[in-house]
Amino acid sequence: MTDSASPYSDGATVDRKPRHGPGTVLADAWTIAMKDVRVELRSKEILLTMGYFGFLVVFVFAFAFYRGDAPISAVSAGILWVAIAFAGTLGLGRIFEREREGDCIRALLLAPVARPAIYLGKALGVFAFMLGIEAIVLPSVVFFFNLPLDPTRLAWIGATVLLGTIGYTVVGTLLAAMLLRARAQDVLLAVVFYPLILPVLIVGVKATGALLEPEVVWAELGVWLRLLVLFDIVFLVAGLWIFEPLVMD
Repeated sequence: MTDSASPYSDGATVDRKPRHGPGTVLADAWTIAMKDVRVELRSKEILLTMGYFGFLVVFVFAFAFYRGDAPISAVSAGILWVAIAFAGTLGLGRIFEREREGDCIRALLLAPVARPAIYLGKALGVFAFMLGIEAIVLPSVVFFFNLPLDPTRLAWIGATVLLGTIGYTVVGTLLAAMLLRARAQDVLLAVVFYPLILPVLIVGVKATGALLEPEVVWAELGVWLRLLVLFDIVFLVAGLWIFEPLVMD
């Protein structure tokens, strides 16, 4: 008798042993992420809340930093990342909420998938939601602050935001899973999350600010982007390593 299969009344069996291997883990992660995306596209609860809040942050700051007859474009890089960070926290607080209802997280953990696939799937779902709000926040910053951006600079800003979003996502998903059973999840998430993600936000602001200068210092920009890549790799490896002990405790 083995634990890997269990009989049904019709003689069929089901494999309960978690499947491993990079290809299988990625396929399972994609399935979990697409489940979250499909559920969200039906309700649009997270996307509408995050998008509205991100736009509102940019709108308020645009008028707060208005001098004379034009906004101060020098602060636009910081406002961009503040809007992304604050709006993203709303989604992080909800990404595991559906699994907590009815203790569905237990069923997900009992599914024959590797634990890293669950973490990656949830992170991919958060990443998709973040891209949705960034599609609103970034054009809003460009519009309200009258940023004269050529296609090259805009593409580099998009790449910078993408790299920062990866780090933001992998850390936020891990902490949201850790605080899944906490009573004051939303409060604790903000308290624990922002100190950990602060290096990504600071480097993202510096890289974006460098791209908004009249003359871009590409060597300096390269340093900031390499730091973002380093943070992404470290956070992702750490998340894959400690996700299972966190959710199983």
